[in-house]
Formats: sequence, structure tokens, C-alpha cells
Amino acid sequence: MNLLRAASVVSLLTLASRITGLVREQLIAAAFGATALSDAYQVAFRIPNLLRRLFAEGAFSQAFVPILAASRAKDGDEATHTLIDAVATVLLWALLLTCLVGVLGAPWLVWLMAAGFGPEAHDAAVVMTRWMFPYIGCMSLVALSAGILNTWKRFAVPAATPVLLNLSVIAAAIALAPQMPALGWPPIYALAIGVMGGGVLQLALQIPALSRAGVLPRPSVGPAALRRAWAHEGVRRILKQMAPALLGVSVAQLSLLINTQIASHLTAGSVSWLTYADRLMEFPTALLGVALGVVLTPQLSAAQARGDQQNYSDLLDWGLRLVLLLAAPCAVALLVFPQPLVAVLYHYGRIGSQDVAQTVTALMGYGVGLLGLVSVKVLAPGFYARQDIRTPVKISITVLVLTQLLNLVFVPWLAHAGLALSIGVAACVNALWLLIGLRRRGSYQPSAGWVPFLLRVSLACAVMGAALAWAAQSIDWIGLRETPGLRVALLAAALATAASLYFGCLLGTGLRLRQFLRKG
Repeated sequence: MNLLRAASVVSLLTLASRITGLVREQLIAAAFGATALSDAYQVAFRIPNLLRRLFAEGAFSQAFVPILAASRAKDGDEATHTLIDAVATVLLWALLLTCLVGVLGAPWLVWLMAAGFGPEAHDAAVVMTRWMFPYIGCMSLVALSAGILNTWKRFAVPAATPVLLNLSVIAAAIALAPQMPALGWPPIYALAIGVMGGGVLQLALQIPALSRAGVLPRPSVGPAALRRAWAHEGVRRILKQMAPALLGVSVAQLSLLINTQIASHLTAGSVSWLTYADRLMEFPTALLGVALGVVLTPQLSAAQARGDQQNYSDLLDWGLRLVLLLAAPCAVALLVFPQPLVAVLYHYGRIGSQDVAQTVTALMGYGVGLLGLVSVKVLAPGFYARQDIRTPVKISITVLVLTQLLNLVFVPWLAHAGLALSIGVAACVNALWLLIGLRRRGSYQPSAGWVPFLLRVSLACAVMGAALAWAAQSIDWIGLRETPGLRVALLAAALATAASLYFGCLLGTGLRLRQFLRKG
């Protein structure tokens, strides 16, 4: 298997997901603006989304995928199928209980996320939370399926799945929202229905893919079956690994919770501005970091199970070079070209120039930490593959404390943008700490050629950044609101020129992109 090709497939499908996600956010922004009700929707959606990141794609995936890959490498497919069935049984029971508790406890969860909401926003958030909470059940089962398919090197379906959520919400915003007032509900409630529909569609897509691979889980629902599944050695190992993983992911999500809580006490619209900026920042983090993490984690786990330390180190080196090659120019673009990006993508309908300016400052804060945010997606699997989750957890706890100390400094000065900047700076510290940890234990030894590689990338970024800075200053991106077609064309031309300058400079200084082709 060509790892670069696999990562490219995941990245392209993730790009489709992010593009449809951006369209989703554009529709929401244009239709509902940055208001108390839009903040209520963002918080209501953030609750099941937070739990998805906490349990499904967080602690569960971090513990499940390395153990699953090691089981397949050492014990074979039959034993691994038994493990999958046992895990699916335990997970199904846990999700039923979680969804019931979440629906009943929605008022407390909304207060915990956004105590600064007024009565209207609070009540709306509670209703939408109850409608959307079962989404966590669907997405946890999707995470189980994705872990299995990625271990079997079937990357396409898990990467394409999020598109269905975006399409479902888009359909709800266009077709269902206008009908909601006749039913006695605010139009924005249609988005909650779209989220639930998207969760069901994502789960349904996994079934034929798992069947074709011959790894469709067969969970059992009886108490006796649950006891047998609970007693399975692999399940116990996963649960044991999930404990520190849960703490580690909880730290990251606690930081998000604190930031949302702080934002709810700032100017109305602050939560939405941060969300819009986060959506743009997620393009490079998902296209690069998530794609590399998805491809590298099972490969690193298999190399560790075989005891192939050189291949283990080489995989990390390959991932880090790709991060620098592709994330560095993205970070430069977010810092020198933020207004054109935000204006072209969001400056429509009820989003005014002030909303653009506020989103721009948040986006620049995230841009400071983009390299760190993406690098963590490569470096953390270096620990997970060794089934060492405690080290990243300890680092995450310290970084959480640092993030809140930075909030004390930045928020009084920069308001909501200070929250984004704190996350960015802390992410860089997190990545550097993980890198030092891998180096000290000998898990990662940099290959030759890093210094000239850094110099080439730095020069190319400088040339590209100068061109983007000129384009940002020379064109009235806000004033072109009434001619959206021209504004989109200018943005496309500017980005295409910047990409050509960047890669042209790399090739001109002797970098050969074929060196990133790698078999796995």
C-alpha cells in the first residue's frame, strides 16, 4: 500500500467533507447570522459533538485502533473478529445508557456549556440538545466501524462519511427551516433535525462497507452476552487503555468547554465568530493532520507489534516532513490573508463587515498554532501505537493549565480572539513536548536532510506570503460584496498563484516531491 496515496485519498474525501461543511456554515451564517439563537444552536450541537470527540473519536479510537491492529498482526483475523464482536456488544449497551442520561440532563449540560445565556437562548439550546443528543450514539458506532475499516486498510468510506452530515443539515436548512414556524418552532430548530438525520445516514453507510470486508460487527443485547463480552481480554485491555485516554481527551475538551463558557459571557455572537473561524482552521487540520493520523496509527501499531523500530521511526519522520511541507504555507495564509478568506466565504446575508472583522481576528489566533495543531495529529499516534497514553495525558494536563493562564492574559486584551490565540500557542507547546518525548525515548530518530528541507520550505513560505499579503492589501474584499462572482474568482486566482509560487520555489531549490512516496 502506498501511504502517500492512502493519505491523499483520505485527504481528498476529507476535503469534500470540509467543503460541504463550509457550505453548511455559510447557509447557517447567511440565514441566521450571529445572534443569541445561532449561539444556542452552536452550543447545542457542540454538546453531542464534544462527547463524540471525547468518547467516539477520542478515548475509544485511541485505545481501540492500536489494540485491534496489534491483534490482527499477532493473532490473525479470526481472533480479531471475536474481539470486534465483544467490543461492539459493550459499546452498544454503553451508548443506550449515555443517550438516555443526555436527553434527561440537557438543561444541566447547557448550563455547564454556556451559563451566560439569557432565557431565550438557554431554552432553545435545551430543546435542540435533546433533539440532537442521540447523534452521539450514531457517531460512536461510526467510530467503531471506522477503526475496523482503517485497520483493514479501507480508508475511503470512513473519510467520506462526514459529507452525509453536512448534506443532511444543508437540506434541512433549505427545505425544512421555512416550514418550522407553521409547526410552532423557530426555523433554526430544523438544523437539529438535520444533524440527527445525518448521524443515521453516516451509520447506515458503514454497513455495506463492513460487510464487503467481512468484518461486520455482531453485537449481542442479552445480559449474558454482555457479561461474556465484558470478560473478553481484549475488551478489558481497551477499557484499561481508555481510562488514561479519556483523561487526555477530557483535558482537550475541558479546554473547549471553558472557552465556550468564557465566550458566552462576551459580546453576543462571540461563540459564532469562533465557530466560523474554527471551520476555516479545520480545513488544514483535517486535510493534513487527521488524514495522516488515520493512515499512520494502524501502520505504527503494526510496526510496533512486529518490533520494527526503524520502520516506526521512518513513519514518524515521513509524517512530520509532510506536516511541515503542507501545513506551514497554510499557517502563513491564515496569518497574512485572513480577511479575503472570511469575506469571500461568509460575508453574505446577515453577516456584516463587523462580523467579518471579528471572525478574522479569531482566525489569526488559530493560525498562530496551526503547525502545532497538525503536528499533534502525527506525534500523538507515536505514543498511542506503543499503547502509551499516559505520557500524552500528562502533557495535555499541563497544556490545559497553560491555556487558561494565557486566557487570563489574552482575553481582556483581545476578547474572543484571545481564546483562539491561547489555543494556538498551547498547541505549539503540546507538539514540541510530544516531539521531545519521542526523541528522548529513542522512538523517533530524524532522518538526514532536515536542515536543507527547513530552509527550502521557509524560503518558499516567505515568497508565497509576500504575494498573499500584496493581494490582501490591493483588493477591496469587503467592498466587492455585491459582486460575489468576481470576489470568488479573485480569491481562486490569488490562492492558485500562491500555490504555484510555493511549489515552484520548492522545485527551484531542488526539493523533489517524489521523495514522499512511501510503501506501508
